[in-house]
Amino acid sequence: MKKPSDSIQENHPFPEVTLTEFRGVQFLHLGTDWIQGAMRLNHPYEIVLDYVQQMMVWMLFKENPKHIVQLGLGSAALTKFCYQHFPDAHVTAIELNPNVIEICRNAFHLPENDHRLKVIQTDAFDYIEARKNQNEIDIIQVDLYDENAAAPVFDSPEFYKSCADALTPDGMMTINIFGDESNRTKSVESIQESFDSVVWLPEVDGGNIVILAFRKSPEVNFEELFSQAKRIKKETKLKAVQWVNHLHSWMKDI
Repeated sequence: MKKPSDSIQENHPFPEVTLTEFRGVQFLHLGTDWIQGAMRLNHPYEIVLDYVQQMMVWMLFKENPKHIVQLGLGSAALTKFCYQHFPDAHVTAIELNPNVIEICRNAFHLPENDHRLKVIQTDAFDYIEARKNQNEIDIIQVDLYDENAAAPVFDSPEFYKSCADALTPDGMMTINIFGDESNRTKSVESIQESFDSVVWLPEVDGGNIVILAFRKSPEVNFEELFSQAKRIKKETKLKAVQWVNHLHSWMKDI
């Protein structure tokens, strides 16, 4: 299949990777002021940014995934978190820019590859396209932005269809959408073409909206979700109770 028109152009030079630090938090940049990731220096496995925490909202619905795939490494916050908190899962991270992988190893405490962790330098669309119809990925987490952070690198119906086709029957995708309202609407509509149910959390961190897409619509019991959220908060410090509150309000309004 030909890649969508929004794919990375061939021979596109990789942007410079730079770091800044403020009040004990180290930030990753791709040659601009846009923040591409963050890590608290004295707690390197914690997730600092609210929207990155929200990318774990799928934990409310699935306790023991077998294969988690991260498209776009960023500062490796999600990859490290999943590797630490899901010891029975295989964790795969896909990143095109080799400089990002190198700096995550050297400055963001990203572990070396082993029997559970695979960080692969390749194109995200190529990777996911090669795995569609295999139905072996439980969770796909998508956070794909270039140095200008104007819109997702891949944001077409074709890309989201490949993601859905790569998931297990009860698999889920979370995706960070950053941009103006028209871009967000376009993204949601494209995702809805390939997933049974699509919900999202309120905007955080100055413009990030996290979408949760279900390949198959789940049966939702909010009493169980609140119980699960309290467990997640206790074990991981993630703001899971807030997620359930937002989902509850969201579903009441539709």
